[in-house]
Amino acid sequence: MLNFLQRIGKSLMFPIATLPAAALLVRLGMDDMLNIPFMTAAGNGILGNLALIFAIGIAMGFAKDGSGAAALAGAVGYLVLNEGIGAINSDIKMGVFSGIIAGIVAGMLYNRFHDVKFPDFLSFFGGKRFIPIITSGVMVVLAFVLGYLWVYPQYLLDATAHWILNSGAVGVGVYGVLNRLLIPVGLHHVINTLIWFDFGSFTTSSGEVVKGEINRFLNGDPNAGSFLAGFFPVMMFGLPSACLAMYAAAKKHRKAAVGGMLLSIALTSFLTGVTEPIEFSFMFLSPLLYGVHALLTGLSMVIAYLFHIRDGFGFSAGLIDYLLNYNIAQNPFMLIIIGLVFGAIYFFVFYFLIIKLDLKTPGREDEDEDFVEETQEVGMPSSSSNDYDDKSYYYLEALGGPDNIDSLDYCTTRLRMKMNDRDQINEKQLKKQGARGVMKVGKNNLQVIVGTSVEFLAEAMKKRMNAGDMTPPGKQTQDAESAPAQTAKRVLQSEEFIMPIEGQVLPLTEVPDQVFAEQMMGPGFAIDPIGDTICSPVDGKVVQVFPTKHAIGLELANGIEILIHIGLDTVKLNGEGFETLVEADQTIKQGDPLIRAQFNEIKNNVPSIITPIIFTNLENEQVHLLKSGKLQQGESGVISIK
Repeated sequence: MLNFLQRIGKSLMFPIATLPAAALLVRLGMDDMLNIPFMTAAGNGILGNLALIFAIGIAMGFAKDGSGAAALAGAVGYLVLNEGIGAINSDIKMGVFSGIIAGIVAGMLYNRFHDVKFPDFLSFFGGKRFIPIITSGVMVVLAFVLGYLWVYPQYLLDATAHWILNSGAVGVGVYGVLNRLLIPVGLHHVINTLIWFDFGSFTTSSGEVVKGEINRFLNGDPNAGSFLAGFFPVMMFGLPSACLAMYAAAKKHRKAAVGGMLLSIALTSFLTGVTEPIEFSFMFLSPLLYGVHALLTGLSMVIAYLFHIRDGFGFSAGLIDYLLNYNIAQNPFMLIIIGLVFGAIYFFVFYFLIIKLDLKTPGREDEDEDFVEETQEVGMPSSSSNDYDDKSYYYLEALGGPDNIDSLDYCTTRLRMKMNDRDQINEKQLKKQGARGVMKVGKNNLQVIVGTSVEFLAEAMKKRMNAGDMTPPGKQTQDAESAPAQTAKRVLQSEEFIMPIEGQVLPLTEVPDQVFAEQMMGPGFAIDPIGDTICSPVDGKVVQVFPTKHAIGLELANGIEILIHIGLDTVKLNGEGFETLVEADQTIKQGDPLIRAQFNEIKNNVPSIITPIIFTNLENEQVHLLKSGKLQQGESGVISIK
């Protein structure tokens, strides 16, 4: 359940990313700014359709490949659900919940049915086209059920919202504490969604009803902003002062090493309100400090409320949002005064506890000396390196290699992964590469806090994983420099390549996997296999046998490299159902057995047993598919390369 809720929290980051644009448009179009009404209306076009945007974003987040088909199904599901419920009971107002439900259902249905096949006369409706259809059907059923039953959870939610919004300082303080305490497990996005986008309502001068603390504040609700204002003192002053305290408490010989890191994450918090890099730098090293931080956040929320301060943000409570909304806030200057006070409190409380209790914050770890020596290894990139391809290699290595990662995703500041064997990870190596912290959730889930550059690192890691590339940084360059220049095209005659197994030959575009279908790993073709033994299609040598036995890399004498990937998502089987018959660096001839696969068992546990044959290092050469249909093992004339 925790993993499921975390997936929701991660998926919410797609639609939440639209908020800065919406808030900017709404604010700039107001009378005291540029006085352009259509600009404000354009921004409200986003804020007024958050449920639909949530349905689209969450469906994409849940879909295993982020497909647009899932996004379309999410939108269709929301429209069916919303209109269906309204026809049954017009008093039911699900708000963003309808979008969240539609997005989750559409994403899960996509993962289950995106490669479904029908008879020829219905084949047009198969595959991804089937997802909006089945989503509509499921939503009709849900609309019928929720149209009669949602009145009860709606009553409970309304009562909860009424208590929080009308409990004064207590409600505000409880929300502030919970907001911070839920960050370690990534569920703060869930509670934020309720407060920011659903609780409370306000009717604008044009008669439009808007919901949620952010939307109400930006549209002039005099009662909105109390649940947002108290974050500014903490994010702009409190946490940056905590960084200063950790720097002051660091061991003398470590100050230079941690100073740059602490300065960068302090500035990030002050300017943008992104605080996770700071919080994860001490969250696990000292849970006591994090508990104090959560209580101080709640206290800041209470004090801002007692001083009748109302302020809001479109992204987070940093300087940018503070300046943008200064003119429409109530008593905003008091936030600076409160912030300075909280900055002093954070510094002295953190510094006292760190020194008094000898807390192991950055720069005070027991393994300091070893850490310094190991970070001076030749070839290791610094934590500030922008070479994400190099950094991805070291992250993957510290995580136990690509085959140890079952799934990889990311949100604002952290990698989110499901591991095959979590004991293989090397936390120390991850921190040497700049990771702020590592969190283990459940039995197999892992989160690595990287910072705001996480997207670039995650994409570089995915690229290496998809290509099966674990070449150490620098080696490719050295190989290129030492190898003679090759300007002539490499050729593979049709008789030099034979069918590795009997089966139906397919173009890559028919492979139900985006990575292969779009030739991200290289050109080639695929086989829907019959039999159980994959044989060598060429003369050459074995370059790599994957530890999970689901794939093998071959190399011809002319340097052409071939990847045979047996089935789709078969890496998760951890070698079950596969038997390798060769070893790395072994010389092979056409027809030599490579891998034996128990396809009858494997096909029940993976999306497909279709086997892509990929040429991974072609440059100017083209792959020509000469035959199609069912071919026998050993048959030549299948492809040529020129």
